This record gives sequence, structure tokens and C-alpha cells, in this order.
Amino acid sequence: MSDLLPSLSSLRAFEATARHLSMTLAAEELRVTPGAVSLQVRELETTLDIQLFTRRPRSLSLTVEGADYFATLRTAFRLVREATAAVRARARGSVLTVTCTASFAMQWLVPRIGRFEAQHPGIDVRISPSYRIMDFARDGIDIAVRHGLGAYEGLVSQRLIDDDMIPVATPAVVARLGPSPSAEGLAGATLIHDVYRRDWELWLEAAGVEPVLAAHGPIFGDGNGAVDAAKAGLGFALVRRSFIERELAEGQLAAPFPLGLASRLAYHLVYPPTALERPAVAAFQRWLLAEAAGTAS
Repeated sequence: MSDLLPSLSSLRAFEATARHLSMTLAAEELRVTPGAVSLQVRELETTLDIQLFTRRPRSLSLTVEGADYFATLRTAFRLVREATAAVRARARGSVLTVTCTASFAMQWLVPRIGRFEAQHPGIDVRISPSYRIMDFARDGIDIAVRHGLGAYEGLVSQRLIDDDMIPVATPAVVARLGPSPSAEGLAGATLIHDVYRRDWELWLEAAGVEPVLAAHGPIFGDGNGAVDAAKAGLGFALVRRSFIERELAEGQLAAPFPLGLASRLAYHLVYPPTALERPAVAAFQRWLLAEAAGTAS
């Protein structure tokens, strides 16, 4: 059998015929004659050296090999259609893809994205939550938000959010600290950690409290889990102020201590030097920076 791929026309003829189990209907869909469809299918069978259909006078059915091939080919055609639609949409500037961590997406971006959509109804934002550094060209990414020091070779990086980390808990949990809560009172509380476990140690040191307290407490894989645990009344979570604005305003969480922990680490807006040539990306970049400036503490 040849190592060359079958012709696209023969693959389309087979896929349509297998879907309809009719060469007549496949021909109508492809706008060719049934005879042309039959020739294309036979060409494919010859190329593959397998029989794809069982042919009877008034019926057509897939062989086992044909059914397996159709299942794979149907998925491949669907992926090609989706990729083509995405490319066309991006070319029109109507779809913008942003990648960020799941925590940033759920705690900061998603609660605000409706404002961008209201201002730019012609732009659809596709959010791709990921903790890995994605390749802009390979993965079809327009703009990214990353947590770190902001040094990304070959990319533009703008500091987006660097507000302080503050301890939060439910009002009921905070009430257990008494009428004038102090950081020392956390000795009897549960401290909730995410993957950045050292944050609690640094906050306690800044508050003048023995950081050994930070050695204990449940650990969650990301900030979402830590916030959810705090909202469930498990204990205190250490989170960025702008990430829990809604929870604080609605009274789901309370912040009993004025001390915030500053960090060299921050959330940065990252994109290729040519990204802003697309009007949709430029509009989203301006909106993100404005939103961040409006919520900075």
C-alpha cells in the first residue's frame, strides 16, 4: 500500500456515503453524480487495499474496517471544520483567545468579562485556563495573563495586578477571634494553603507572628480551592484583595486584618510584539489594563 495519503475528494466521497449509507444522497450533498461518488469510493478502497462497503442491489452497509475508518475520519473532518471556522473568525477579528490560570479566570476575569462584551459586542472572548506556558502561534493564543516576575523573552509584558495578599474567612470564623482580632489569634485557627504555601509564612513574619503556624493546614491545588474552602468555613485563606471583591461586598467573606502582604510576584499581561496589530487584541489589552487600574488597592 502506498504511503501517500488518499485524495481529499475520495475521503469526502467516502465520509458522505458512510454518513448517509447512500451514494445518491452523498452525490446530492457533494453536488456531483452518483457515478462520480462511486468512482471516488472505489479509488479509496484501492488505495487502502480494503473493502469499505458491502454492496447489495438495494442497500449499502459499512464493513467492519469501513466503520472503524469512518469513525476516525468523521472526527478528523469535524476537527478540520472547527479549525477552519476558528481561523475565519480570527481573520474577521471576532474571536479572541486568552490563556490564564484557572484561579485568575474564575476569581478575577470571569466576574468582569461581561463588561468587555457589553462594550465590544462584536468580539467573542475564548478563555483557555492553563497552568503551562503556551505557544502563541502553535496554540492559537492572542494574549496571556501569567503569574511571575514578568520576564518573558521575546514577548511584551505589562504588570497587571500586584495588590496585596490578605487573610479572609467567613464572618462566623472571624468572630471566633473575638471583638478585636489580632494576628496572634490565628494560632488557634486553620490556615488554608494553595500551591504557594510560603505566602502564609511571609504574611505571619510581616505581622510579627511566629511563622511556624504556616507549617500546618490543608493544601489545595490552586487559589480556587482555597477560596472555596474559606467560604465553606474551613478556616482562613490568604488571597489577593481584587480576587475576592464580590465575596467581601456580599459578606460571604471578611478581612479582619488591615495588613496586606506585598510580593515581587504579580500577574502580568503577556503577548507577542505584533499582537496589538489586531484591533480585537488591542481593545482587550486596553480593557484589561483599565479594569486592573480600577481595582488596584
